[in-house]
Amino acid sequence: MNKSKILLVYTGGTIGMFKEANQPYLRPFNFENILEKVKEIKLLNCHIETISIDNPIDSSNICIDNWIELVGIIKNNYNSFDGFVILHGTDTMSYTASALSFLIQNLSKPVILTGSQLPLGDLRTDAKEHLISSIELARSVHDNSLNTNIQGNIIKEVCLYFNNKLYRGNRTTKVNSDQFKAYASFNYPELAKSGVDLKINYNNLFKPSDKNTIFYDSLDDRISLLKIFPGISKKVVKHNLSDSYSKVIIIESYGSGNVLNSEWFLNEIKSCIDREKYIINVSQCPKGSVKMGQYESSIKLVELGIISGKDITIESAICKSMFLLTKNVNFKTFKKMFELSISGEIS
Repeated sequence: MNKSKILLVYTGGTIGMFKEANQPYLRPFNFENILEKVKEIKLLNCHIETISIDNPIDSSNICIDNWIELVGIIKNNYNSFDGFVILHGTDTMSYTASALSFLIQNLSKPVILTGSQLPLGDLRTDAKEHLISSIELARSVHDNSLNTNIQGNIIKEVCLYFNNKLYRGNRTTKVNSDQFKAYASFNYPELAKSGVDLKINYNNLFKPSDKNTIFYDSLDDRISLLKIFPGISKKVVKHNLSDSYSKVIIIESYGSGNVLNSEWFLNEIKSCIDREKYIINVSQCPKGSVKMGQYESSIKLVELGIISGKDITIESAICKSMFLLTKNVNFKTFKKMFELSISGEIS
């Protein structure tokens, strides 16, 4: 059997930094030499090539252009490799995973994002395990090394691997900045777990509805957020909702989608909708779902035609809105498309 071919794509971040002996600071290393830094990779039964985005960056500086560049890299190499592993800074990895899940649809092979809390070269680094396990998961779907009876590619979606777990990328959020358990998927179970063995939860994997992989090359950034909090003033709400540039306004609500039911607040919402803005209701709670109409405080939102974010993450809601705005559809169609799953981002 031919060796699986995996493409490592480096974007920047802690995982691409190295700490030399007796030096207090981190410095980036030439990523083309990754096989020398992580010699264990040579033990994997696969052919690995590397590529970097044009200008590797701190992930806090990630932007739409970087996401489109990543799509281009995957598209240009799609037929030459069996899987893709993207090395990424942890601050915005969930955003990138979400964006890619909409920009690349009907995948027939895995795209796995991973990073680390500690750099390569640190004695306690988590980088090596994340890198090796991500490659193992990416290649195993091709050469059947997990000893399953399933033929062909198993994982066909954008994933995020961290701290021994493989998640659906657009279901994740970063929950900890200084622990190895940095990510969680509150509303969807893990896809795989790495222990003594790699165990894939086959029933949780995304199953594309079409065999033709589609690559998109644009997103629309006309998005803004309004987080509701006790004591929020009319001036603050009015300022956020009257923004002339934004087309989509995501309201981060309480609990199951509740907001204050003051007359002035509802009037501002109605005025915003009358100006043909799209308002999406996403809960501040990381676990659970928006259920508008369950309480009096959200009944009016249903009557006004607010879009339900259901159990979507805020990262995915932003990226999905950016994607759907490029379709140039009317409100009714936008609402219908948002409230339906595209890439497994909502239940």
